[in-house]
Amino acid sequence: MPSKEEYFDKMAEMVVEMEDEEIADLCRQYLAEGYDPKEAIFNGLIKGMNEAGKLFEEEEYYISDILICSDAMDNGINVLKEEIDTSQEDNIASAVIGVVEGDTHDIGKNLVKLMLETAGFKIIDLGKDVPVETFVDQAISNNVDFIMMSTLMTTTMGNMKKVIDLLNERGIRDQFKVMIGGGPVSESFARDIGADAYSENASEAVKVAKSLIGK
Repeated sequence: MPSKEEYFDKMAEMVVEMEDEEIADLCRQYLAEGYDPKEAIFNGLIKGMNEAGKLFEEEEYYISDILICSDAMDNGINVLKEEIDTSQEDNIASAVIGVVEGDTHDIGKNLVKLMLETAGFKIIDLGKDVPVETFVDQAISNNVDFIMMSTLMTTTMGNMKKVIDLLNERGIRDQFKVMIGGGPVSESFARDIGADAYSENASEAVKVAKSLIGK
């Protein structure tokens, strides 16, 4: 019987190698062994997606490759998540999350959403190319704890500040924790625009979000 670690390595390899059909069967085998589904998502599927992301940054993979890697990860997740209890009672905090207006790159946002949901957060996904007002209006109507924004384009980073400015204009800035992330975003930029936190990647986002609410 393969060990958990062997399963994790194989899942990561399948994501990187874009084996989007075979990975579902591997995840079913993993579950049949009685192993924990959350561990497989964090240590197998997301690990593989992070490795694929590095290949993209190094220009060894094209965006079309990354999309197939993402499909492989999603196919594995669809099998594993059936065994994960995500009941409302488990939610430790809630958030709206989206890619800011003008940007349609959402793979990173989707990874963060997945990891937060797996960690027990309730996430309202606003999608991509999200208008400034939508972030604020949806945060209010859903009574969330966090507003989370991402972008991969320097030309749309300013929309993150516009969301915070709108919160200040409405006198509700203190009601929400604002987290930002994405390729061109940095810790210093987060400070400059008045965000509460910045996370470099999906794994760090969970740790940062928990620290902001004292978990």
